[in-house]
Amino acid sequence: MSKSKLIHTHQLQVSQDLYDFVGQEVLPGTGIEQASFWQSFSHLAQDLAPKNAALLHERERLQTLLDAWHTQHPGPIKKMAAYQRYLEKIGYLVPEPQPFKITTTHVDAELTHQAGPQLVVPVLNARYALNATNARWGSLYDALYGTDVIAQDVLAHAHATAGTATEAASAYDPARGAKVINYARHVLDRVAPLKKGSHVQSVRYEIKDQALWVTLADGMSTPLAKPSQCAGFQGEAASPSSILFVHNGLHLDLIVDRKTPIGASDPAGVSDLVIEAALSTILDLEDSVAAVDASDKVLAYRNWLGIAKGTLRESVTKNGRTFTRQLNPDRHYHTLNGHGLTLSGRSLLFLRNVGHLMTNPAILVESKDPLTQSIHWQEIPEGIMDAFITTAIALHDLHADAKTQLKNSRLGSVYIVKPKMHGPAEVAFADELFSRVEKALGLPRNTVKLGIMDEERRTSVNLMACIHAAKSRVAFINTGFLDRTGDEMHTAMRAGPMIRKSQMKASAWITAYEQNNVLVGLACGLKGRAQIGKGMWAMPDLMADMMAQKIAHPKAGANTAWVPSPTAATLHALHYHQVNVEQVQKELSRVVWSEHRAQLLKDLLTIPVAAKPHWTDEEKREEVDNNVQGILGYVVRWVDQGVGCSKVPDIHNVGLMEDRATLRISSQHIANWLCHGVVTRAQVLASFKRMAQVVDGQNLGDPLYRPLSKDLSSSAAAQAAMDLVFKGLAQPSGYTEPLLHAWRLKVKSGA
Repeated sequence: MSKSKLIHTHQLQVSQDLYDFVGQEVLPGTGIEQASFWQSFSHLAQDLAPKNAALLHERERLQTLLDAWHTQHPGPIKKMAAYQRYLEKIGYLVPEPQPFKITTTHVDAELTHQAGPQLVVPVLNARYALNATNARWGSLYDALYGTDVIAQDVLAHAHATAGTATEAASAYDPARGAKVINYARHVLDRVAPLKKGSHVQSVRYEIKDQALWVTLADGMSTPLAKPSQCAGFQGEAASPSSILFVHNGLHLDLIVDRKTPIGASDPAGVSDLVIEAALSTILDLEDSVAAVDASDKVLAYRNWLGIAKGTLRESVTKNGRTFTRQLNPDRHYHTLNGHGLTLSGRSLLFLRNVGHLMTNPAILVESKDPLTQSIHWQEIPEGIMDAFITTAIALHDLHADAKTQLKNSRLGSVYIVKPKMHGPAEVAFADELFSRVEKALGLPRNTVKLGIMDEERRTSVNLMACIHAAKSRVAFINTGFLDRTGDEMHTAMRAGPMIRKSQMKASAWITAYEQNNVLVGLACGLKGRAQIGKGMWAMPDLMADMMAQKIAHPKAGANTAWVPSPTAATLHALHYHQVNVEQVQKELSRVVWSEHRAQLLKDLLTIPVAAKPHWTDEEKREEVDNNVQGILGYVVRWVDQGVGCSKVPDIHNVGLMEDRATLRISSQHIANWLCHGVVTRAQVLASFKRMAQVVDGQNLGDPLYRPLSKDLSSSAAAQAAMDLVFKGLAQPSGYTEPLLHAWRLKVKSGA
């Protein structure tokens, strides 16, 4: 890898790759001159980089004090009141603000009034980014036919391709297709029932007398039970090509096309049921990407720029067919009273910026020693760089004419998720950062909306204060089991050996965590103003299990939850038709959170440490092997190939969507057991040798894969994986990024 030349400008040294990209691609059309851009960036970085560093020092201070407490008071917390007083004394627990409501404005309806799935996708991969952005609408026929939601006697999946359910393939199974069609008709019966009869019996759909009429097989014609649920149509009223339904704020589009093989065999000519699915998508610059230098960052920023301008294209070859993928256009309908109706064809997009921890060599900031006055250069805090450049790119969306360009926000907002923030002071810093960016770029205050990820323990126990710290720009809060568990273990590392990972979801703290997030969000007025989200379903091949379990998220009052694929989004959308989240939130809003705060806080602070470890040698080996296999399977792609998120087979060969959050929990768990002598270094090394062979076997079909098991000491990926475990205690908050970045940079440089 050739090192990029550095351009000196306004007390900065900027990688030429990034400098040229900003000057030649980002700034044209924004009205901002390059010199002004870098001067503003420099002033902001000089002011805020020291504050960023101070926040990281505070994390270290608190961790040192927590380590001391738990060393002196090992095991489960015996005196919770004393523990809470200690946390208050050291500044870990902060005073709660007086009751308040957020005042965020200009938030799009996808976040405020609709409830539905959310995708998270690495923005480094243009194809994935386009697929996710276009997943606002998904074919239910395809989703049902290609997954295990409908049981299959024979797995004939040749049809699960880039084609649609209306394209009969040679391997098409008519019997399975009939089950899919029957399932979809029953979905219509549940969400948009007829006044009489069933959609299963339909033979004709038509619009007459400003209403939808459905002719059934027996010749009877019937309207909908609630005629207003027909929101519009395409084509001719007497023979529409699509009928648009609405239920619980979500749309379903019944496609009628007798020219297709599926439509030709359907009595009503129906060829598909397309449903509104991924209302929002997070384009990720953080946990799901491996971006370690200027070239990586420019690739990510360029993809975001292409989406913001509506110009991103990607050539895709599937089943011998090559086509160009681009952003879907909006969808246009006639309303029943003769007016026009336009619905977005794309997800509403967030950008997830990097958190406060990492720096990046793409930009060096001049720093002067206050004592010696000597000048040295420091890497830019990556979160500061992300905030400034991604918001500058968003100017192309904000300034666009909706008549000529596909827009993201129709209300003039930029949506940025800020991960891995510890407590309200760090949220306040993010608010200050975005305020400074807005001022520098000439944007109204609070144009940038903030997504707070409640995934660190100090944020969970101070969540109301965190929301208060950015009460005029919060548009999203959510929970995340994996990162939150990783932080739980690192925070209380010295308390004792943690319970096994499989037991974590039954812990008192995780139940309280999920409940507290929703109740605090509602108490702070997020209903109708912002999203309250839940975490990821990580098994993209097990959709039947997802359909059985993930309905718990809307039932809990969350108006979004993460899914691993567009197909999963299409299926999970059905849960929001089964559950009226607005009504659930209305009922939960009657709960007086302050009356439950004491118990929730007690449960949140209940550490998942084993009171009396009693695991057998086989159980210990099983736990360590499970963790090590997951670590190796993920790290080998991250370090050797620069793949930050992928479907990685677990020890039982079940494909899991893995990112750095899964890595954090696995590495911290082994580090904890090593710390307390549950297992030895020799036992863990033996596991690495065993699991390297397993991972090698699981990757036999990957031509880019570099085998691990021949010599662990010669593999950068294996060395990185072992560092994550054996140096796990020393990693800031247990994060994996510092070690991963260092090893990836070595691989890229050929060192």
